Amino acid sequence: MTKKPEFLAHLWQDIPASIVVALVALPLCLGIALASGAPLFSGIIAGIAGGIVVGFLSKSQLSVSGPAAGLTVIVLAAIESMPSYEAFLVAVCLGGVMQMLFSLTRSGVLAEFVPSSVITGMLAAIGLILILKQIPHAVGYDGNFEGSLSFNQEDGLNTLTALPYSIANSLTAGPLIIASISLVFLFWWDKARPKEGPIRFVPGPLVVVIFGVIMNELFKLVSPDLAIGATHLVQVPVSDGLRDFAGQFATPDFSVIGMPLVWTTGLTLAIVASLESLLSVKAIDEIDPRRRTTDKNRELFAQGGGNLVSGLIGGLPLTSVIIRSSANVEAGAVTKTSTILHGFWLLLSVLLIPVVLNLIPLAALAAILLHIGYKLTRYELYRDRWKQGYHQFVPFVVTVGAILLTDLLIGIVIGLIVGFIFVVARNFRPAISVAHDGEDYLVSARRNLYFIHKYELQKKLSDIPEGSTVVINLNRAEFVDPDNFGIINAFARNAEFRDIDVSIRGQFGTKIDSLIEAPRKKVVYQ
Repeated sequence: MTKKPEFLAHLWQDIPASIVVALVALPLCLGIALASGAPLFSGIIAGIAGGIVVGFLSKSQLSVSGPAAGLTVIVLAAIESMPSYEAFLVAVCLGGVMQMLFSLTRSGVLAEFVPSSVITGMLAAIGLILILKQIPHAVGYDGNFEGSLSFNQEDGLNTLTALPYSIANSLTAGPLIIASISLVFLFWWDKARPKEGPIRFVPGPLVVVIFGVIMNELFKLVSPDLAIGATHLVQVPVSDGLRDFAGQFATPDFSVIGMPLVWTTGLTLAIVASLESLLSVKAIDEIDPRRRTTDKNRELFAQGGGNLVSGLIGGLPLTSVIIRSSANVEAGAVTKTSTILHGFWLLLSVLLIPVVLNLIPLAALAAILLHIGYKLTRYELYRDRWKQGYHQFVPFVVTVGAILLTDLLIGIVIGLIVGFIFVVARNFRPAISVAHDGEDYLVSARRNLYFIHKYELQKKLSDIPEGSTVVINLNRAEFVDPDNFGIINAFARNAEFRDIDVSIRGQFGTKIDSLIEAPRKKVVYQ
């Protein structure tokens, strides 16, 4: 019997997951567009392009792309400095082309050098931020845009101060009731969801959204004081007709192609979007239940294609986004069919049912994101890093704190710096051991010898007294830096004059032999 294609075999898991992702993505797209100073519909366009275009081109099975909070500052500054929004779209297109060129240079391999402690720190930090940022939405406060990851907020508060402020000044019964019941249901559904039968495909977040809409409509009928106002509902632009809907798309003004600002903005977007996408995809690979590995160079090409299309039709720049991708994983998606379908659902919903979408309370979506945030920053993540030792735990915690107190990109850079410091520090541990019995010395390389081990090697060899017999054992080293060859060479050349007998063991003996120019009657290669 012919085996079903994978996307067909898992269709009943991917379809409901795609609906959940679309519902989560919708307010995030709108919020990021608002914070970027761009037309609201431009965020939806980027979400559609991220789903359909990047979904088709990418080989990642679970990553979901769309407008990213990490780009809002760059986008806002660029739009304000450009002659028009259409001029900014040219920079988005250029950024997409540059990303596609990055893929041809195999730049995606850089993601593989990011320490796992930084990746898990990024996931945990985003989980904490989701919890801290969504609690205000859950109690009825909407002073900050949906999808914000920055510490400082537009309302003058920050991630930490907004929490007590919203509870003290904006606690509203209606949103709190919906969010609380929704959150309890989501945690219960994790345990109570049946393992067999069609109901197992029903995602909890979808139930929560439907419940939120029905509950708020009941509030309007039964207790208007509990009803949630328009500012705490999804706010999709409503078109009067197909022509009005088509009018919300825009095209780039390529007459500005010669402006240096357009090119520098395009390059900035390409670099930052590529970095965020590569790290996001690597992070999603970490939480993929099947532990699949994404081709990072292909991902750069896919992201570039998505940005090119988004820019051509009026959308914001996009990246792979952890929040949407995590929602995709938690909703039970298996293949990238979910990602692609979520783009179609965004397109169809804003075209056909924008009024229905505007009935969704942000409190219901806050419950979904709180649930995702808890899973991203679960206690076990911290415990496991602690057990792995300080060299893993410190970069992990620093990354969490840095992202929480700054923003995603700055926090990642700080985490990378600390992570690399610990990598270098570990390599500074003694790499050379010396043992001796009387005048017989054994100098052994414990591992590969790099340039940072030069001083240690030189010091150990120079301490060996005259008249000794020395064995230099390189069997455990698969790599020896040429600078270290030079040190061994100098010691061997000087051995005859110090009455030292030298034996060199390991695969590098012939290389050292070719370097030694002095008489070698005191040097033996084994």
